[in-house]
Amino acid sequence: MRMEHNRQTSHTRRAVLGAGIAAAGSGLLAACSGGTGRSGQGPAAGAAAVAFVSPNGTEVAAAEARRGSGPVRRYTVTATQTKVELGAGRSFRSWAYADRLPGDEIRVTAGDTLAVTLINNLPQSTTLHWHGIALRNDMDGAPYVTQQPVKPGASFAYEFVVPYPGTYWFHPHSGMQLDRGLYAPLIVDDPKEPLSYDREWVVLLDDWVDGVDGSTPDDVLAELRGGRGGGMDHGMDHGGSTGGHAAAAPSPSKTGRSGPSRRLRGSRSKLLGGEAGDVAYPYYLINGRTSDDPVQFSARPGDRIRLRIINAGGDTAFRVALGGHKLTITHTDGFPVRHTTTDALLLAMGERYDVVFTAGDGVFPLTALAEGKNASAMAVLRTGSGTAPGPSVRPAELDRRLVTPNRLVPDESVALPRRKPDRTVRLKLTGGMERWDWAFDRKPFTLDQRHEVRTGERVRMDFINTTSMWHPIHLHGHTYAMTGVNAVGARKDTAAVLPNRKLTIEFDADNPGLWMLHCHNLYHSESGMMTLLGYRS
Repeated sequence: MRMEHNRQTSHTRRAVLGAGIAAAGSGLLAACSGGTGRSGQGPAAGAAAVAFVSPNGTEVAAAEARRGSGPVRRYTVTATQTKVELGAGRSFRSWAYADRLPGDEIRVTAGDTLAVTLINNLPQSTTLHWHGIALRNDMDGAPYVTQQPVKPGASFAYEFVVPYPGTYWFHPHSGMQLDRGLYAPLIVDDPKEPLSYDREWVVLLDDWVDGVDGSTPDDVLAELRGGRGGGMDHGMDHGGSTGGHAAAAPSPSKTGRSGPSRRLRGSRSKLLGGEAGDVAYPYYLINGRTSDDPVQFSARPGDRIRLRIINAGGDTAFRVALGGHKLTITHTDGFPVRHTTTDALLLAMGERYDVVFTAGDGVFPLTALAEGKNASAMAVLRTGSGTAPGPSVRPAELDRRLVTPNRLVPDESVALPRRKPDRTVRLKLTGGMERWDWAFDRKPFTLDQRHEVRTGERVRMDFINTTSMWHPIHLHGHTYAMTGVNAVGARKDTAAVLPNRKLTIEFDADNPGLWMLHCHNLYHSESGMMTLLGYRS
């Protein structure tokens, strides 16, 4: 990935998307029109036609115009097959952005226009999804929903205004690609940054299986699904340890995979309400490194340090603590909160936290415990002399105070104003590990699903988890306010719904288009736990 100062592509975003819409036929065109059944959930026999906003419609363009147009920052992102080094002499063939794990950071300032050319050198089609960004709908990177997939050997020009500061990231939204090495941070600086600190580090957490003993994420999904094949890719074909060993069933598979079984059995977590996950990953990583060869951060005693922590994992929640330190939470999912002190954090897949702390004198473990999986990742903070902690160290802070997002209070500058909801959408989270039939309302994802909203509405959504698993729910193109302890609470775009519990969120429908809503456990979403919100035209 490199910053570009000159326009390199001869095609325009509008031309590419227009061609994509023409090629997509009924799939993408369903974003614009079609009958709706109960609660706008899809076509109903004999129902009157309902028009929805097109991903590249005039309403989308008008919303983008209201966001303004700042300086254009140009980057190129190349998705490629490569060898990745995980430390301690371990290397595996996988996929990554420009031969780096994680991919190189993209950094802009709120209000800038981000222009990224994606070059696809993979053997499969791919896209880029800008996780957490309230961007124009046709740049969201949802294949067959907002754009055509970018075929092998092709490129695509993304361009959109980045309206809000915060910690974000980008990754594919095609099949099981996220569970390879295709992820990188997107940091949006605040031009009026209120925090004061001496150093800043981005910390990416990940669970790793690709290439280990012949395993691939597609093999793992096929095993979990009982040999019923790979990911959905949004309902369409996509073509073409130390510090991390969890107990996997040793029996040979009947799914045709080349590696050992990766099904995780017996994982338990009180914090997650029961089963912790489905996949026994051989390694867990911080910034692409295992605990026995960790990343080292250097500072001076007394430095004020900001950490931007991102969970880029496919199936793992991480409990995070820094030995010998308390952490002050300043942001979650990019949006500021009233500063709150904690010993530990729990991050679901897709979640982000910003914290600040004052560095002590010595050598300290930054540990990310793979919640319920009896394994961990680690990095090292060094501010003085001393021996580095061992890879299996467990800081006492992991078992002390842990502040959950429903306890956080939004900063007044971003608090969602109180307002009576205009619409309530209720979704049941359904399915189970035996039949592997994850879905919303027992309806696996199809391209014609619509949960109707209208521009200007305050929308309340109730997620009712009827399953025995926890699910991190992510909404594209919006942030929502959690409700509960603090009435209208912290602004989020990804939040966990525990087993047999309900999560209620609210958001203002101010970004027209067709938006994905899904579980950010990749193995659940690619098995059917996805749906779509459609803005009525």
